[in-house]
Amino acid sequence: MIKRSVNRIPVSALAIMAVLLVFWEAAVRVTGMPAWFLPPPSRVFTALMETLPLLLEHSRYTLLAALTGLTMAVLVALVLAVVMALSPRIRQGVYPLLVFSQTIPIITIAPLLVIWFGFGIMPKVVVVTLVCFFPVAVSMVEGMQAADADMVKLLQVMGASRWQIIRLMLIPAALPSFFAGLKIAGTYAMMGAVIGEWLGASNGLGVFMTRAAHAYKADSVFAAIIIISLISLLLFALIELIARLTIPWYYNERRK
Repeated sequence: MIKRSVNRIPVSALAIMAVLLVFWEAAVRVTGMPAWFLPPPSRVFTALMETLPLLLEHSRYTLLAALTGLTMAVLVALVLAVVMALSPRIRQGVYPLLVFSQTIPIITIAPLLVIWFGFGIMPKVVVVTLVCFFPVAVSMVEGMQAADADMVKLLQVMGASRWQIIRLMLIPAALPSFFAGLKIAGTYAMMGAVIGEWLGASNGLGVFMTRAAHAYKADSVFAAIIIISLISLLLFALIELIARLTIPWYYNERRK
């Protein structure tokens, strides 16, 4: 019964989306709403087809910034998580700072990023790193803490060092949590890259959206949003595939 309900989820989602699109199209046409304010889906689709080559060209720059920033966020988060696992005192001092860092809106430090790194790719990479770092780091730390305490004690009795316990027990136990956080970060990566492009750039989907908005081309803005959403879904699917290849035992247990 569970498998059948899972198989219906994509079909149900597509059906709901189709109903919403039909309602959107009908509402715009009946009310006579101007296209510059809210274009109908049919006009958005036409704009998507017309600007697709340009959107794909801009997507290359946005995706590069997103993947680079996501990679940096993962590396920093893994190193910090291991350091916090090695030293409980460091964890007690650093963990509250991680939480506090999320209270600072990224957009408020945008002027500083431009001053420090200019208008190249670096500000966008930094924004993506800041956006993606927290869910990965917290998921990894929490996953390590959720490891089997009895197994940890057994390794300690056997004379294992703190690093051996982390390598043999804590990191493998934290992988499901790590990939859960990475999926969240992966969906944030494109958003962070677009925000970074709003700070100042000459290429990218964020630049495309800004130019389209200034020209009151709402249909082109929606077309860019569709591309961003599709790329984010592809990143999520890629992370899911990597997770299934890395921790097949976890997914096998979930099927039981």
